[in-house]
Amino acid sequence: MFRSRRAPRLAATLASALLLLVTATACGGDDSGSDDTDASAQAGASGESAFPVTVAHKYGSTTIKSEPKRIVTVGLTDQDSVLALGEVPVGTTEWLGGYKGAVGPWAEDKLGSGAAPTVLKDTGTGPQVEKIASLKPDLILAVYGGLTKEQYESLSKFAPVVAQPKQYNDYGVPWQEQTETIGKALGKPEQAAAAVKETEDAIAAAVAEHPEFKGQTAVMATPYEGMFVFGSQDPRSHLLTDLGFTLPEDLDKVIGDQFGANISKERTDLLDQDAIVWQVADVTKDADKLHKDASYKDLKVVEEGREVYVNETSDYGNALSMGTVLSLRYVVERLVPQLAAAVDGKADTKVEQPAS
Repeated sequence: MFRSRRAPRLAATLASALLLLVTATACGGDDSGSDDTDASAQAGASGESAFPVTVAHKYGSTTIKSEPKRIVTVGLTDQDSVLALGEVPVGTTEWLGGYKGAVGPWAEDKLGSGAAPTVLKDTGTGPQVEKIASLKPDLILAVYGGLTKEQYESLSKFAPVVAQPKQYNDYGVPWQEQTETIGKALGKPEQAAAAVKETEDAIAAAVAEHPEFKGQTAVMATPYEGMFVFGSQDPRSHLLTDLGFTLPEDLDKVIGDQFGANISKERTDLLDQDAIVWQVADVTKDADKLHKDASYKDLKVVEEGREVYVNETSDYGNALSMGTVLSLRYVVERLVPQLAAAVDGKADTKVEQPAS
């Protein structure tokens, strides 16, 4: 499974699973919620404390009794949702970019004058339990992740844990639901809704400016160990559909119960769409290599100049991979002009790389 930019870290991520929903004093409740959940929502609406609040997830449900002060994010991108809600985690999990505190440039202003979070490493062997415990968390978030039941139970011994939602593939939660789930856990549902709306408005503005996207097909891919295509539950694909594009009809049928998968040479038809977005380590070298591949070079998407390339190790590439309530605002400014050039119907239109 493709999650990181570098092969060693990618292999590690393939082997690992992280966290999602909050664990709590109560675990294993009704997955659809409880009376406590309804009561807390009503309390928040009336201006009273939002707590206690119960959050359902893949391994049951978790109750958070009071406002968390020391938040650790084990989910690979959960820190952005926390920051968008005005909180700074004491610990974050580094997936990509090597940023201070594991906070990308699209979210740096949310840190304020406080200290950067302690960075936990995504080693591929699961959460760093001892290091997480040393941070004395009162809430652990693993919403965008693949936490195993054993890892969930291990972390739940010293703090409430919110694991990934059961209704999606691991690493498949939409960014809107990720933000809303974390907002609920932090007792900030209204702020979460507002943050989601701000990002949705940025996407909607792009859609309004580019009605030509509607009805066009597109796909996201990377030349990792061949040709790796991202499925409908990956944040990258979510963005394409949010912008009005349609994904290949057989995409999830070919990929299976994953966020993405390598495809065979016989299924490169999945790549022959109105636009294809490639995340690559080196735009020039990887494009040249792809254009020499007999199963790809003669596709119409290549002949008609409908390819978009994104340097996966750039801030732009990192933001695209993160696919969060904060990073998507950064991505839209850069990706939309590329997509517009790709689908303008003119084979000689050059799809420019963003300046930064």
